[in-house]
Amino acid sequence: MPEEKKSKITGSEALLNCLVKNEGVKTIFGYPGGAVLGLYDELYKRDDINHILVRHEQSAGFMADGYARITGKPGVVLATSGPGATNIVTSLCSSHMDSIPVVALTGQVPTYGIGKDFFQEADITGITMPVVKHSYLVLDPTQIPKTVKKAFLISSTGRPGPTLIDLPKDVLSGTFEYHEGMENKFTLPGYKPTVKGNARQIHAASKAILAAKKPMLYIGGGVVSSNASEEIIKLAETCSIPVVYTVMGKGAFPDNHVLNCGMLGMHGTAYANYAIHECDLLIAVGVRFDDRVTGKIETFAPDANVIHIDVDPAEIGKNRKMKDVVDIPIVGDAKSVLTELNEKVNGKKCASEKWVEQIEEWKKQYPLDLPKNKEYISPQQILLALNKYFKDAVYTVDVGQHQMWTAQYLEINKPRRWCSSSGLGAMGYGFPAALGAKAAVKDLKLNIPVVAITGDGGFQMNFQELGTMVSHDLPVVIVLFNNNNLGMVRQWQELFYDRHYSYIDWGAGSPDYVKLVEAFGVKGIKVTDPKDVESAVQEASKTKKPILLEFQLHYEANVWPIVPPGGSSHEMMGVNAATIPSKPVNKSELEKIIKK
Repeated sequence: MPEEKKSKITGSEALLNCLVKNEGVKTIFGYPGGAVLGLYDELYKRDDINHILVRHEQSAGFMADGYARITGKPGVVLATSGPGATNIVTSLCSSHMDSIPVVALTGQVPTYGIGKDFFQEADITGITMPVVKHSYLVLDPTQIPKTVKKAFLISSTGRPGPTLIDLPKDVLSGTFEYHEGMENKFTLPGYKPTVKGNARQIHAASKAILAAKKPMLYIGGGVVSSNASEEIIKLAETCSIPVVYTVMGKGAFPDNHVLNCGMLGMHGTAYANYAIHECDLLIAVGVRFDDRVTGKIETFAPDANVIHIDVDPAEIGKNRKMKDVVDIPIVGDAKSVLTELNEKVNGKKCASEKWVEQIEEWKKQYPLDLPKNKEYISPQQILLALNKYFKDAVYTVDVGQHQMWTAQYLEINKPRRWCSSSGLGAMGYGFPAALGAKAAVKDLKLNIPVVAITGDGGFQMNFQELGTMVSHDLPVVIVLFNNNNLGMVRQWQELFYDRHYSYIDWGAGSPDYVKLVEAFGVKGIKVTDPKDVESAVQEASKTKKPILLEFQLHYEANVWPIVPPGGSSHEMMGVNAATIPSKPVNKSELEKIIKK
């Protein structure tokens, strides 16, 4: 037998070799520090991997998340020990909640200092245990190749999610004899995700679909992560099944499709929520029956039998209990299960034509409303202009009112064009995620723009990444919805806390956003007149450089409809309500009710 090729390398070199050669990593997002200086020294010597220097580690994690959503491959975030590592906890939690594949690499104090409170020591594997699929503390450089392989495998298979590798300083600097293939010598006892669905359950599901008179497809992020959009479209079209989606599922089914009923749930369309309430069969694919979707769980699709398809068996029956006799749970990858399901129902007549007509009638009767007060810029105006001038773009959103308006009105017709911190709802996500998405677009060689839609609250959390955008040539269009307050909190205080506006107003501390971005060399445009909205968006669509569009909204602009907390999803407030009050209160009245 030929002798194995061996070479003596450092742990840092081995790590980068594994990322580039074995995992195909092109870009990582990070911030240096003492425990990872050896790794950064190795990065200095190489040009086969792109490192993006961020201004805050939390942003690096959000960038890795945005990168992963667009490419479908794990994003990689790198942080030093102690505070560097703890700064990425929020981003990992967000990726965990949304099932996004991310691999976090963290530095650690030398092995002989672990547990001795060395400078910048933190037990990051212990801290992140609840928010990652798995974490590793590497105690020997020879373990690096197989640990990297395991981390990427676990992150990207089954139900995707983040993994973490903690790397002590002496492990990164230590040397060992590397030989080809040593990364593949491992086992993962107990880790066997189910991909193929049970044939008997799939057959039962096909019979239930063919027998249903009022079926609904309820789809989420699992459809995107399994690349099952084509299979969902085929099933919907074959059987004329209307489709609703979660915030995570946006883009998985084209928004311009006649069978699309839009988003359901707390701020979903009225016709989506009514359809769910009246359906007799609910086909739930890659969803977890989140409380923001279901409202009062006992009244969510109360008369429907449920087919629940999910790769994670823990999600089936977790929130909505499955009924043994009539409900059909299917554990498996959405793409695999839907492929078999489509084969079963193909060419057979489905009985849902009258049902589709009923939903079309609801769409006419209860449309998403456009504001009647033309004195103020409305979020709908902005989003309709974006639909016109950015027909094929990647969109990222922050968290709050603008996130819900965007989910309602923005038209996205392809998967992996949408990034939203949906489960955790982490403010500060939108802009950094856009930079990660832009890096992904570059690596994929896609000639499409990236638009970050954010609010004045979320943008203030991570606007320092303007420096990252400029220095790394990641031109993003920033669309800022500015109502000078924490809009979603204010809306809840208005509706459910007797208009006690408690600490949601910036007062004199609100920055001049145009001057702020200009300090980083970015062009900014402030729009206060509704007549100027479309021209500003059009101008942004023509530039290849970063630009900020700040739109001044009314202080009390609201998201409608809304399911009140604890309410049933079909009992919405503000159906056909305008976003902006028809008779808004004046400034002096507002000042009397705001506690600053």
